[in-house]
Amino acid sequence: MTSMSSSARPLLNRRLAEFGTTIFAEMSALAVRTGAINLGQGFPDTEGPEEIREAAVRALRDGRGNQYPPGPGVPELRAAVADHQRRRYGLSYDPDTEVLVTAGATEAIAAALLALLEPGDEVVALEPYYDSYAACIAMAGGTRVPVTLRPHEGAFRLDLDELRDAVTDRTRLLLLNTPHNPTGTVLTRDELTAVAELAVERDLLVVTDEVYEHLVFDAAEHIPPASFPGMRERTVTIGSAGKTFSFTGWKVGWVTAAPALVTAVRSAKQYLTYVASGPFQYAVAEALALPESYFAAYRQDMEAKRDLLAAGLARAGFGVYRPAGTYFVTTDIRPLGESDGFAFCRSLPERAGVVAVPNAVFYDHREEGAPFVRFAFCKRPEVLEEAVRRLKTLAG
Repeated sequence: MTSMSSSARPLLNRRLAEFGTTIFAEMSALAVRTGAINLGQGFPDTEGPEEIREAAVRALRDGRGNQYPPGPGVPELRAAVADHQRRRYGLSYDPDTEVLVTAGATEAIAAALLALLEPGDEVVALEPYYDSYAACIAMAGGTRVPVTLRPHEGAFRLDLDELRDAVTDRTRLLLLNTPHNPTGTVLTRDELTAVAELAVERDLLVVTDEVYEHLVFDAAEHIPPASFPGMRERTVTIGSAGKTFSFTGWKVGWVTAAPALVTAVRSAKQYLTYVASGPFQYAVAEALALPESYFAAYRQDMEAKRDLLAAGLARAGFGVYRPAGTYFVTTDIRPLGESDGFAFCRSLPERAGVVAVPNAVFYDHREEGAPFVRFAFCKRPEVLEEAVRRLKTLAG
């Protein structure tokens, strides 16, 4: 066996060369190594509803989904997704032609971008953005054009003029995320109206990641971009069971869109996983039909956890951006005399026994995100209370 010469072509495709191991893997490994409380990666430390777990067990025992499910997803789940969109938002989708089940929202994003982009197409995305967005745009050969959300009066806000200026003749697609990870911003009706008008005016496709749709707090309201005039025919809406029902390992997501868009996305998706999560699809169909009391209780529980962690972070000396949605709090470390989020997060487990994630990994403009750090609050109250107790040492 001959060894590779030092001048040999790199093994990794150049489109992915800028992407190393995800920050979540790095920080979760750091938590394990140091025994720190992991508030970095966004996964719950409790199980979802018992009756939904039992629905999955029942499907397994009954032999439903143990072999390949239908390519678009099991009919029961597609019908449940369509019913959810109609009941919640007044959006009518045909479960047979306008709903596609995916291996989580991450695959839905990948399939949509691989299907809808040609090399050289520009994608305007709200920065900071979930790290898979950048990788998927790169794999599709597209060019990402970040529009930065910036702090204003205690929240991260979208500059609509900057958004308009980012659109060129090469722009193919707007990639939105609301409620927004990592900042916790929920785009308002006025902001979404302006986004919709821009998309219609410039004839842009829109892919919108709405996995935190059920996690909006205070007076915030989640409004799907597809519900605005002229948007239904150009919008790919992505949802997921993981965040709403606390079964992140099941990897059940979905796309709702007009038939031509679903057909395009499915054309890419069938060569990624083909199908996935067979028995879990039946369980998620039952989950989506849970009464409103489940969703209200889930939201109230997360809101209480948000308040617990946000207050503790403020007492520890962080600048705190109170999120209107998601289960993350973004903080500013400059009041602590720090300015480098990477260095801060790598030292935090030793200093305070807590793991967080530096927001700079979600930016193209790393300097814009340098002083911001994200904490997850989708943990048991006693875990959050212990994390707050540990973080108080920073203030001293």
